[in-house]
Amino acid sequence: MAHSPSRVFAAVSPSAGDVYRDENESVFNRGRKQTLLPTQSNARVIQMTGCAELSCPPDRATVTISVKNSKEHVNDVTNSVTRRLEYILQTARQHDVKEESITVTKHLQREEELFHMRAEVLVVFSDFEKMQQARSVLIEKLDKSVCVGDPYYSHSAESLSLLRRRVCLEAVDNARLKASEACCILGQALGRPLLVREEESREWTSGQHEVTDSPLTLHQKTGVTLVSASSRVFVAFELRPKDSNRRKF
Repeated sequence: MAHSPSRVFAAVSPSAGDVYRDENESVFNRGRKQTLLPTQSNARVIQMTGCAELSCPPDRATVTISVKNSKEHVNDVTNSVTRRLEYILQTARQHDVKEESITVTKHLQREEELFHMRAEVLVVFSDFEKMQQARSVLIEKLDKSVCVGDPYYSHSAESLSLLRRRVCLEAVDNARLKASEACCILGQALGRPLLVREEESREWTSGQHEVTDSPLTLHQKTGVTLVSASSRVFVAFELRPKDSNRRKF
């Protein structure tokens, strides 16, 4: 998690209806039309920008297992490939993979006197440790007619949606903290929020363009697909005077 540093908390505007603005807002948005708040002439407002950056590791690993064989008789090649397919599917289920996370495709063709059959199993794991265990079992138990591919790491739609929400809320909280600290310095009290707007949001994949001379380990491949997101928000709060003589009950 990374937070953008702030240089100046606020600047006081002496015009009617005091407005305390984040000085960084004028630096980042010069020439940009200022936000007008529907406040009364005697309203006192403090405006802040908040920034945040978060990263999210992949939560899915897809492994492709292919089976191929060639026989003179179609029943022989079909039975040979089917037996291996059943073992692959059984192994996946034993490692807590749901049926909807398994895709099987088959292809049969004839060339001269031989029948060629190829099958491919696409398995999506959410538990990386069990994925590695399943790969080890298949590589150890099955012959060279079966090819177990390396895992491909990715992010589910749910994890990316959660990342976007978290980074936006973090930026809003940073703006609130800045406004609260500014109020303490100015001898004021922070009131209710009047406006919250996300100014900018970005996403990128870390390390996807990095070049290396040696093969990546499984752990390194997980890091290559690290997704990061940033958010910048604009927040306006009501500014209230501190009431040091508030009655105590």
